[in-house]
Amino acid sequence: MRRTLFNEDHEAFRQTIRDFIEAEVAPVYHEWEAAGHPPRDFYYKLGELGVFGIQVPEEYGGAGETSFKYQAIISEECARAAVSFGGYGVHVNLVLPYLLKYANEEQKKRWLPPFVTGETMFAIAMTEPGTGSDLAGIQTTAERDGDHYILNGAKTFITGGVLADRVLVVARTSPPSPENRRAGLSILVVDTKSEGYSVGRKLEKIGLRSSDTAELSFNDVRVPVEDLLGEEGRGFEYLTHNLAEERLGIAVSAYASAAAAVEFAKKYVQERTVFGKPVSSFQNTKFVLAECATEVEAARSMVDRAIEALDAGELTPADAAMTKLFCTEVQARVVDKCLQLHGGYGYMLEYPIARLYTDARVTRIYGGTSEVLKTIISKSIGV
Repeated sequence: MRRTLFNEDHEAFRQTIRDFIEAEVAPVYHEWEAAGHPPRDFYYKLGELGVFGIQVPEEYGGAGETSFKYQAIISEECARAAVSFGGYGVHVNLVLPYLLKYANEEQKKRWLPPFVTGETMFAIAMTEPGTGSDLAGIQTTAERDGDHYILNGAKTFITGGVLADRVLVVARTSPPSPENRRAGLSILVVDTKSEGYSVGRKLEKIGLRSSDTAELSFNDVRVPVEDLLGEEGRGFEYLTHNLAEERLGIAVSAYASAAAAVEFAKKYVQERTVFGKPVSSFQNTKFVLAECATEVEAARSMVDRAIEALDAGELTPADAAMTKLFCTEVQARVVDKCLQLHGGYGYMLEYPIARLYTDARVTRIYGGTSEVLKTIISKSIGV
């Protein structure tokens, strides 16, 4: 079906991103995977390209674009090449909405210009060992001491945590009340050069191997009170505001991954011969690819509607949950089927389908597990 989501400006931007990936990412991507993250200067290149500042207001050095469509294009082009931009997704899609919404003017002037250039890379630290998705159970504390908070605790599964220059740390600034376990949480924007701040293990994952994921610990880290994001005690409320956009971002990547898998499989089965015939000539191959292409088309339609809804300020938590649930499940089925069409070669890391397969597994976990999303959806339909 004809896609109407993007205009000529969007497609010109797409070509710029595609050219950048071909020149700066694809030739060295295996080195990034071996290292566990891109080189630090890669983020300066993204800053020069302008992708960090697309949605940053012009007065802070950005382009002032409010549409999510440009971020969607980057996700699609990364999936098309079976690569990622490392900590880019957390920096832009997760952290930036918090800075734009809750930072005061002084903080925006201080943080956003280096955000745009890549000089300061941001991450966000919510998850703790033993708490998982239960944010109300956070044990990291930040006690007020004059004009500083004293931060103590630990975080895990922090994407971008190895190379981050500042981290939005969710900590308990006051005890929870019996009536509300979620009360008392605040967000501190912590300088990773602070004394007592340390990066622990760089966690080894089965997929997303070019994206650094780390454990963090805080031992009497002194955080200036002016680095409190928003108001003290409203952290949980702040964390929920960006969930719809975060989940849509995951859905876009999932759909794009499935679409890329179909293209990789089509190319492979047309080139590979079995019993003297191209694999593409067998009925099973045709039927599997037909099924996959149909699922991708359905996911694309859902994603496009959700992007339009987000841009219009109308994307609900339930809408985002449905979109992420559907697209990540489609991704799982389609990538698996397309790997199967590669036969034994699909299990070899030299083929991009193998990378898509391992990268896909986490999308049904982070940003809200499929089970959590089903709970949200069921409530939205009154059951």
